[in-house]
Amino acid sequence: MASYVHSITSGSLPSDYATVSRYAAAHSNEVEQNGESADAETSHSSEHRIGKRPSRPTMGPPSIAEHPHLKLPPTENTPLLSPGPHVPRIVERDEENESDGTSSTAAIYLAELRILTKYSLPVFGTHLLEYSLIMAPVLSIGHLSTTALAGITLGSMTASVSGFSILQGFVSALDTLLPSAWTSATPTLVGLWSQRMGVVMGATLIPMYFIWFSAEAILLGLKQDPEVARLASLYLRWVSLGLPAYAFNLISRRYFQSQGLFAVPTRIICIVAPINALLNYILVWGPEPIRLGYIGAPIATAAAFNLVCLMNIIYAVFVAPRTAWQPISRRSFTSLGVLVNLGLAGVGQTASEWWAWELVALAASLLGPVSLATQSILLSSASTTYQAPFALSVATSVRIGNLLGELNSARAKVAANTAILMALAISLVFSTMFMAFRKSWAYLFNDDPVVVDLVASILPLVALFQVFDGTSAVTGGILRAKGKQMTGALLNLSAYYIIGIPFGAWLAFTWDFGLHGLWIGLTVSLVYCAVFGTLLCVRTDWDREVRKVVARINAENKTRGDDDA
Repeated sequence: MASYVHSITSGSLPSDYATVSRYAAAHSNEVEQNGESADAETSHSSEHRIGKRPSRPTMGPPSIAEHPHLKLPPTENTPLLSPGPHVPRIVERDEENESDGTSSTAAIYLAELRILTKYSLPVFGTHLLEYSLIMAPVLSIGHLSTTALAGITLGSMTASVSGFSILQGFVSALDTLLPSAWTSATPTLVGLWSQRMGVVMGATLIPMYFIWFSAEAILLGLKQDPEVARLASLYLRWVSLGLPAYAFNLISRRYFQSQGLFAVPTRIICIVAPINALLNYILVWGPEPIRLGYIGAPIATAAAFNLVCLMNIIYAVFVAPRTAWQPISRRSFTSLGVLVNLGLAGVGQTASEWWAWELVALAASLLGPVSLATQSILLSSASTTYQAPFALSVATSVRIGNLLGELNSARAKVAANTAILMALAISLVFSTMFMAFRKSWAYLFNDDPVVVDLVASILPLVALFQVFDGTSAVTGGILRAKGKQMTGALLNLSAYYIIGIPFGAWLAFTWDFGLHGLWIGLTVSLVYCAVFGTLLCVRTDWDREVRKVVARINAENKTRGDDDA
């Protein structure tokens, strides 16, 4: 295993663990006196019992969880996966006062609130700034011509539907696998699963490139304007230069976040986002020798993706702890079916929602230009506020996964319940904001009084929508932590395509509710998702989830043993 790089960043080995290691070394004589019989007895017991592994050392007599070299007789609390002397742990200061077991329930929930907030804030910043990498070309091209704006908008939408959303869905498999691996006895599984996801992503890129390079013919077949289709295809060809880097960035982000290094992707994107904006200006509007016009925007986006990729590699190789890394070997090309199954379910969970919004936008365009402009404002507003609960969902997936890897089922339940309550609170804040400013909100985007009035009349629905949209996002994160992407996919598919969109279209076109009808349908679909998602999460058997993690890691360890043999 590579040498450890200690730092003060979140996710590195805690300093108090070094104290435990020194304590264990000082008692090495006691270790030798325990003999092989206790070792065999412990091994036999660990095959049948699961005990909670502490996430930090506790005061009092030495225990197996704290000092794995001590061959004490097994008890009902003997962990199934006894941690080795260098097992990484994420120890939060908010947990330090709970080691005596006397903390109240309110104190534990409050501590989890602080932890999830700390995890969510950098994720929120990362997603907002990454969103700017995709939106900057639209803003810069929008001033060239209406046709150019239509072309890059269609190209961006096609890229999202046929590329970015699918990659986002596939990488959600790592939300299940990496956090629990990091806090398990085999942290190198984090690197191994990341390598395997790279193989799966590489195979996924092949059909995407085929679609993107055939986009003009496909769009013409869908009756798009020939010039708009040509410009959209041109955008896809150039931005495809950054597609492998985009896929790699999704994997590396999970790799860092699973170790508690949430701030790393944020710092990198904070550096790249301004560079991307500058490149967009220079390549689209800059001096004549370097001005490229329309193609300058997708080239700038591709360059930004590749720059983020390069910085991720530099940080992982030279700065980040190497505890999670696994040297590339033939094992990197095994067990790909697990990732494919989870990834396809993740696509159903993630991409189905993206595609549903595109269908709603298409339906709004059939209602006329005023409805389409209004839908654009409402969608932009809802998408921006959605970033907060979505960041919370990512943080929740990591937190629950870490706790499952520690065999801490009780705390995983607390984390899940706290996240749902936080989602409700965040959503209520945004709902209040939309209601308070509903009559003036549209002026942020448009001065047309007809559009302003229509936005104001629909915003109460959007305010109600916020509550269930935020809750649905967080319950989706909890389902990903449990490996239940298929359940999330079935919820989204049934909510949008069986209930929400058909009901909304019926109200909009049959009963002349217009855009109001479409948003009523969307709200109904999110109520369905949030209610059933919440029920599934609060009724989870967290001890069973721990057993699933143990079985998965044991299977990997057995495979490694067979390969070594």
